[in-house]
Amino acid sequence: MQISKGVEWAVHAVSLMAALPDKRGLSAEALAHYHGVPPAYMAKQLQALSRAGIIMSTRGAGGGYRLAKAPLDINLWDICAAIEGNAPAFKCTEIRQNGPCATLAEDCKTPCAIAAAFLLAEKAYRASLQAISLADIAHLILKDSSEQHLSAIMNWIDNAATALPVNALR
Repeated sequence: MQISKGVEWAVHAVSLMAALPDKRGLSAEALAHYHGVPPAYMAKQLQALSRAGIIMSTRGAGGGYRLAKAPLDINLWDICAAIEGNAPAFKCTEIRQNGPCATLAEDCKTPCAIAAAFLLAEKAYRASLQAISLADIAHLILKDSSEQHLSAIMNWIDNAATALPVNALR
């Protein structure tokens, strides 16, 4: 299983939004610039996060993005599913029904051992991502960053964030 760059970029973007003061937002352009990624691709990830209800946006010159939920209520699986979708990573094609020793379709009433194993692994993977909240990520960032780096981040946010009118948030 490979997690796309879009998921990585989305987690970094929402992690930065977690540090925003109340009623402030960051534009897609500012988030792309901060992370050194193409603005159009960052905007695509932000749109997916917005559709999933993880972030909210305001339009216009002073618009921007901010979290739609508390960091404790957003987990890594929410972000991953918003970007990559909720479909299982493994899709059983019932290959056991092919070939010279094929199992009859009527005998395939339960998933095969291989499909069952992948399903079990997928459930564990999702549960693991669900157990890590954006608040957990923010805590780790605070713990692992120097005061100087955190100060630089907060100064950047202060300069880049826009004031969002409350009635314009959607």
